Amino acid sequence: MAKSKIAESFDIACPCCAALIVVDPATHGVISHTPPPSKRTFEDLDAATKGLKDQELRRESLFRQSVEAERNKADLLNKKFEEAMKKAKDSPVERPLRDFDLD
Repeated sequence: MAKSKIAESFDIACPCCAALIVVDPATHGVISHTPPPSKRTFEDLDAATKGLKDQELRRESLFRQSVEAERNKADLLNKKFEEAMKKAKDSPVERPLRDFDLD
């Protein structure tokens, strides 16, 4: 049952990214792949500069938050330690359960 007519390769367009894939029907293999055209991030120069300024403001805000968190880090750790000490003093001391005790 040999095929007398071999079909030519066919193109498939990716629905997600719009890439073009050429497939060989005889071997079911990809012959070539054309990546999708790159999308423009910004439409014009004014939008790009506005985007860069917004990004700079966001970076500054994140930096200020991280500096403030570092300043308060020691106080926060001390409070957590004191709270853990209170819980440790209030809870009764119990023997740990061993695997041998379960038998």
